[in-house]
Amino acid sequence: MSEKRAAIARVDPVWSHICDEARAAVRDEPLMGGLIHSGILHHPTLERALSYRFSLKLASGEMSEQILREIADEAYAADPDLGQSARADIVAVYDRDPACHRFMQPLLYFKGYQAVQAYRIGHWLWGQGRRDLAYFVQMRVSEAFGVDIHPGAVIGKGIMIDHAHSIVIGETAVVGDNVSMLHSVTLGGTGKEDGDRHPKIGDGVLIGAGAKVLGNIHVGDRSRIAAGSVVLHDVPCCKTVAGVPAKVIGDAGCDQPALLMDQLIDRES
Repeated sequence: MSEKRAAIARVDPVWSHICDEARAAVRDEPLMGGLIHSGILHHPTLERALSYRFSLKLASGEMSEQILREIADEAYAADPDLGQSARADIVAVYDRDPACHRFMQPLLYFKGYQAVQAYRIGHWLWGQGRRDLAYFVQMRVSEAFGVDIHPGAVIGKGIMIDHAHSIVIGETAVVGDNVSMLHSVTLGGTGKEDGDRHPKIGDGVLIGAGAKVLGNIHVGDRSRIAAGSVVLHDVPCCKTVAGVPAKVIGDAGCDQPALLMDQLIDRES
């Protein structure tokens, strides 16, 4: 390893690891060289690579890649937490998704990861009062990835959304750190009410495929929501809920359900 690469590895081990994987991937499959160089190796930092991906995926006839790239670069320069959350999300996907074997995969191939990073830029715009740009990002993320996250929602770090198809997260939803959810999850309201109307999801929660969590309710830390459940009431910490409507059927079964991704509930039924 060169002295420069060694220095980068000490300062930013996640990005250094991604670059090492990218160079190996090009050696193994030269036909991917153009994509991997433009997506990873051409960029000095993860933030710059994310800006490129954001602009490439969300550009349209209504908004050019150049403008979107400038927006993303501005966001990452203004808020270092965006880059740190992106790194935590990569590690989360690598740790929890058995289909993820390299750090570079979420950055290049996984729409759940890319959608969450694009949402983060939209949320930054929302916080800056740039509401129309934030809505544009929401619209394009929904069109490009099939993931609809309102830019006003608050989402923590270490997030893993597996498959990510048909995810819906409403404006006043709050999602804690180290949360895992599968496809077709909805964090929504219950009708036409205004104001604070969406769920608050605690840290370390596992939400199974197709689950619907509706209304201004609280889901406690390190709980589990079984696939296909409809949750309409508060969920205590460290419990498993299942059914339509969902009811507590037992303990969460482990200290960190979102990290272990254990969705079996027959031993508690």
